[in-house]
Amino acid sequence: MEEKTLKEEIIALGKKLYDLRLVVARGGNLSSRIDNDTILITATSTSLGHLKKEDIIRVDLTQQANKQSKRLSSEFPLHRRIYKNFNRVNRVIHCHPALTNAYFSVYNDLKTLTFETKISLGNVPVVKQPSPTITDTQTVTDCLKTSNIVVIKNHGVVAVGEEFTGAFYLIESLEEAVRTAGVARLFKKESLNSFEQELKHALSKPRSKSIYEMFSSEHIEAVVDLVNKDEFIAQKGAEFDLTVDLALKVQGEPDVVYKFRFEEGKISKVEHDDNASFVISAPGEVWRQVFLGKLDPFVATTQGKMKLKGEFGKLSRWYVPLNRLFELFKQVEIQ
Repeated sequence: MEEKTLKEEIIALGKKLYDLRLVVARGGNLSSRIDNDTILITATSTSLGHLKKEDIIRVDLTQQANKQSKRLSSEFPLHRRIYKNFNRVNRVIHCHPALTNAYFSVYNDLKTLTFETKISLGNVPVVKQPSPTITDTQTVTDCLKTSNIVVIKNHGVVAVGEEFTGAFYLIESLEEAVRTAGVARLFKKESLNSFEQELKHALSKPRSKSIYEMFSSEHIEAVVDLVNKDEFIAQKGAEFDLTVDLALKVQGEPDVVYKFRFEEGKISKVEHDDNASFVISAPGEVWRQVFLGKLDPFVATTQGKMKLKGEFGKLSRWYVPLNRLFELFKQVEIQ
């Protein structure tokens, strides 16, 4: 995309954030990747709601001299680290949504009261910072490995994506989620998380004593054994008619594929091809985060960290038993 078009995109987004009161005065900053080593970023002390093209500066990420620029945002080190660590991130939004800031000044995690929140946002990471500027950039980038949006407690949010649209939707969805949680608490002082209550079955059982190499045949056999012994999946699999071919693919040289044939929640067959109604694929490191319980595959799919072949809407009809399946993944320990 041409630099002129990118600047117009940044100006339009800044106005939208300002009009929706997701940022006020001279707060927040936006950036966009031009190429591997060059970005556009809003200059310091500019209002995102009233940006001009000259308020957006071009920066070479390889040049240390950038630090001397008086126009460079104090949050540039965060933007720089994000672009250096995530090749697929092309846009970064940092803003200060009022309801989100208010909610996380009181609570340390998000109570997921709707399916939309559970699937699109999942467990939103919350980090503390010792100063008004984000100085602990490493912690923020570590959190971005499992979520495309991170809350900076008493400060704001950082959201990333291949395009501004996806990052913006996460910010908008989080603001709506905390609004919903706040209203729920008006009706009941301590609203309960019904999802966790419904789906938290038998997770207190002892974990497997064996430790497996991830995606080895022994690892998959242990997962299948656990799934087929699970009463909750059996019940919900029959209730929701979980009868489908679901393939898990580890991208690599070569790819590793396991296709599970589900029949009413039971795994009847495991094969090694991706000729399935649904194929979830990701690099090995992303799958490792899933098996360690740090990443929800539904959230990872909606945020683009994992790729889905097949219609998400059709897959989500089996959300309850499949969510349980992914919970069971964590019970089989990997190296």
